[in-house]
Formats: sequence, C-alpha cells, structure tokens
Amino acid sequence: MSGHDGGAGPLSPRAKLAVTAGKAAAAVSRAAGRGSGSVIGGRVALKLDPDLLGRLATHLDVVLVSATNGKTTTTRLIAEALRASGPVVSNALGANMPAGITSALAGGSDAKYGVIEVDEKYLAGVARDVTPKAIALLNLSRDQLDRAAETRMLAEKWREGLSGSKAVVIANADDPLVVWAASSSPNVVWVAAGQEWKDDAWSCPACGGVMQRPGDDWFCGECGFRRPAPSWVLNGDYVLDPHGSAWPIHLQLPGRANKANAATSAAVAAVFGVPPQVALERMYQVQAVAGRYDVVSFQGRELRLLLAKNPAGWLETFSLIDPPPTPVVLSVNARGADGTDTSWLWDVDYTRLAGHPIFVIGDRKLDLAVRLEVANLDFRVCENLEECAQLAPPGRIELIANYTAFQDVRRVVGN
Repeated sequence: MSGHDGGAGPLSPRAKLAVTAGKAAAAVSRAAGRGSGSVIGGRVALKLDPDLLGRLATHLDVVLVSATNGKTTTTRLIAEALRASGPVVSNALGANMPAGITSALAGGSDAKYGVIEVDEKYLAGVARDVTPKAIALLNLSRDQLDRAAETRMLAEKWREGLSGSKAVVIANADDPLVVWAASSSPNVVWVAAGQEWKDDAWSCPACGGVMQRPGDDWFCGECGFRRPAPSWVLNGDYVLDPHGSAWPIHLQLPGRANKANAATSAAVAAVFGVPPQVALERMYQVQAVAGRYDVVSFQGRELRLLLAKNPAGWLETFSLIDPPPTPVVLSVNARGADGTDTSWLWDVDYTRLAGHPIFVIGDRKLDLAVRLEVANLDFRVCENLEECAQLAPPGRIELIANYTAFQDVRRVVGN
C-alpha cells in the first residue's frame, strides 16, 4: 500500500517536467476557450512520463469509482465524506480516462486521499497503476454501444483485472454483473444499493443460464450463482451498517439513485475510518454535481438540469421529475462522447412521460421524435431551447439531456 506521510515524495526531474508541461498545455487550452484543458494536459504529461499516474498516486490513499451510471455523483459524495479526515484530490468534473485522472492528481501534492472516477473500460489499468486502497463498483448496463463491448464482456474484464487485488472492493450486491466482476476479489464489502434497470442481467454471467428474480433476490437456477448477503443495506431513507445501526440519509440531491450512491459512499468512507454519521452529514452539502440537478433561470423560466446517458439512467431520471403537467424538454446528441449509436433510445420506456407536455431538441431530435411517435406521446420538435421556453406551459421545466447535449444546454443557460 502507498505511504501516507501527508505529502508527496519528491518527483523525479522527468516527472516534474511532465507535470509542468501538462499544466502549460492545459492553460493554453483554457485560454483558447477549449474547455478545462485537463485531458490535453494529462495527455502531454503522460507522453513525457508514461509512469506519471502511478508516481502521482504514491503518497495517496486512493479510492476508484466505476460504473455505467452514478460515477461522478458518487465520486463527489465520497470526496466530501473523506474530507472529514484530510485533504482530498479528485477528478470532480468527470474527466475519467487516464489523461484526465493524471491531470487531476497533478494538482494534489498536499492531499491525503485520491477519490477518482474511472471510465469502465480503463478500470483494470488504472487500478494497476495507482494501487488503490478501495474500489467502488456501482452498476453495469448498456451504454455507448458503438464503443463499449457488451456488458457481459465488460464484467469479465473487471473480473480479470480485479483478480487478487489488495483493494477492498465495495460492490452492489443487487447487480449480478457487478457481483460476478467483484467475486474474483479476496476482500469484498457488499452493499444492497438496489437495481431499477434489470434488462442487462436476465442471463447468468457465470454460465449463461436464466436468472431467477424473486422479489429483490436473484440467483441462477442452473449453476447456483446467487446474490451475496450484503453488509450495508439501503432501506428507504436510511442506510443500515454492518452492525445493524440505521443512519438517516439527508441529501439535497433528488431521487432513489442518489440515496443508493450515498449508501455506497458511506460504506467506502468506513473503509477509511470515517464513521457513517460523519460521512452522511458531510454528503448533505452537495447540492449539484457538475451542473446535474442545478435549477437555473433562463428567459424568465426555471429550468432543472438532469443528465441521462443510457436506458438505466433515463429510467431513474423519470422517477425524479415533477408530475404532469410539468413540461419536459428532451435533448439527445450522438457525438463521440455520447456514443454515435442511438439504437438505445428504443430500450427506454418513454410512455412514463405520458401527460407531460414534451419538447424535443438536440442533434438527434428526429431519432427521438420517431421513438416518441411509436410510444404514442404528444410532443413538439423545436429548433433550440429558446423556442422550448417560449412554447412550454407555465411552471418549472424539467430538462433531460444526454452527455454532450447536457454540456450544450449548460453553455446556453450560462451554467
């Protein structure tokens, strides 16, 4: 495990040069208005010192967070909890591939903890580089179909990469794919965090047999692979710890999914010696995460910004929005960062929006329009957000967008 003397050991001249060059590249990128510069800065730094990520993590107690949904929010909640016992460095804005992670850690020489969100595809490699003390695995579901292999293969990759890891793995006992992936680890803390979206886990990841799902339980009738007994349990507005004590979850972030994120975060914090009460109290401070859940004012209207990138995320988001007749704006793009394949739209149950006035924008508004047409919903296709705001009936507008569409909206509303 890494040493924790509260400060970084001296970096080699090469590593120092790499960090300096990376920061310079990031500054140039920001000055040119090309975003935060964290990715280009990290790329430059890793070119000059390919082992830099590992070097920057040597003085840190690291936790890695990976999942299809909820990574950024959970990373933020864990970071808040761990600040109770020391300074934290984190890639809070979600640049979650090696370059972005390297950039984040380069700014954390005085930190004690590194709380790092990791893209699912890169988890095994980053875990190899940074020797984490803990790894949180929340869920696995279909996402970016053109880029990521199907979920079963991703679970297999995690399973191989985590095999024999010294890290404590904090894993969702309700997601069979996550359980399969985590089961190769010698030290797992199981959390009953729930699983709303089940369409990627009807066949057994161990043998391909059909999963039986009585109530909240699950098991394979053919090979005996089954849900492990959890030691942390999300129960309504409480999380039960391994001793059976119930701790209230008070969040400013909405929805059941965020309570699940908080339950997992409390289990992670406990690995680092932060008690549940302290961890959960600190999580209350988080009001929004990189713009998600923010309520902004736009053209005299209140607009709540919600991010949903894949079918599981849309399902959770539909349960958050105010009931009809609240107007809803949907925006979908299919750029590189979103995945260029929009066939996932057909996996989302849009009938849940029945009764809402629906407005559709984004690069792929016509793909979405066809999907809503088939779902027999009333909607209007608009040119832009301004038009939606003019046409929408009174009241707060709920805006649900996928990744780059969400960033587009944030630029328009100045958030």
